Amino acid sequence: MCGRYTLFTSASDLEARFDADFAGVEPSYNCAPGQDLPVIADADPSAATRMEWGLTPSWADEPFDLINARAETVREKRSFADAFERRRCLVPADGFYEWVEGDSGSSGSGARGGTGKTPYRVAFEDDRPFAMAGLYERWQPPEPETTQTGLGAFGGGADEEDDSGDGGEPIETFTVVTTEPNDLVADLHHRMAVIVDPDDEETWLRGSPDEAAALLDPYPADEMTAYPVSTRVNSPGVDAPELIEPVGGD
Repeated sequence: MCGRYTLFTSASDLEARFDADFAGVEPSYNCAPGQDLPVIADADPSAATRMEWGLTPSWADEPFDLINARAETVREKRSFADAFERRRCLVPADGFYEWVEGDSGSSGSGARGGTGKTPYRVAFEDDRPFAMAGLYERWQPPEPETTQTGLGAFGGGADEEDDSGDGGEPIETFTVVTTEPNDLVADLHHRMAVIVDPDDEETWLRGSPDEAAALLDPYPADEMTAYPVSTRVNSPGVDAPELIEPVGGD
């Protein structure tokens, strides 16, 4: 599972890496579900677009919180199948966190973290940015039901508003596709984010569904590293450079 990640690479370096505009993107050491984060969508790969992490399917009656999609079933699940066919994106990152059961004695907790678990950061040894495979959706909140029975409900009231539209602005959301872990991540968790090889990023965005499905294998572990970090990362409200510093451990 990928439930937190880092993206502290400078905007200029991200622009050079992805050949896309990252104007306004600030470093984050604790990207968390529910946050608006930069992704590169197939519709316009020349610029990063901010979307909320936690996919809500376009047909939903209420917000969902689908932060991950399993590679093995992504083409079958109703929540993801349509997005896989026509709305794929790259999720830029330079590391991600996993939590491991252990004797850390942590008293901290947080979404996708937990008491008694040791957080690890997984990244390339040189901290270079990479792209995780993502899917995105645009969800239109439904129009709320009218329950008012006073004067305003029949028109002519001083506070009458035009409610002929929809329930609000469309919300763009995304999810990260996960797969079986490589040899490194297998010691930490039974899933890992799909990391797209730079040579395959265009295929992930614009290729056929069959071509995209062929890219969902775990990324080789040869150039990657993992190390324990502070349990302060457990709180999604904490975002500081110190979160990626190694602590204790091996």
